[in-house]
Amino acid sequence: MSRLESMRRRLTAQIDGINWTAQHIAPLQGDVLELGLGNGRTYDHLRQELPDRRIWVVDRQLKCHPSCVPPEEMFLQGDAKDVLPDLHARGEKIVLAHYDFGHGVKELDVAEGAELSPFIKPLMVPGGIVMSQQPLVGFEQIRGPDTIAPERYWFYVA
Repeated sequence: MSRLESMRRRLTAQIDGINWTAQHIAPLQGDVLELGLGNGRTYDHLRQELPDRRIWVVDRQLKCHPSCVPPEEMFLQGDAKDVLPDLHARGEKIVLAHYDFGHGVKELDVAEGAELSPFIKPLMVPGGIVMSQQPLVGFEQIRGPDTIAPERYWFYVA
């Protein structure tokens, strides 16, 4: 599979995963957490599909498309290990976390996912869902939508 085909598969997985997850979390109370803003495409889709939810965004720097800049008070700039404990200390509760960090090097990405998992877990409401491009630890893995290959995206319930 070419890198271009892999990218198409990733984008389709993100769309299908967000749409599926939005239905599953509908009865739950809580905010959304976007871990890794990048260009802002996924954040934009989250805004569209979950318009009544607050969306917290964590990234080391703000470099997204101008149409995808989150409100200043919802953008937590810095290393996730530093900003997620602050979010937890404020009592914020997350019903959907989308983990989209990555360096593009599998070993580094998997290690970072494992390292950040303990910072995500205390934020999650019971029954909330974490969807991730990387395997995470300390969560119960569930099967996401049938349209997504099992190791293209991981889905976890808190």
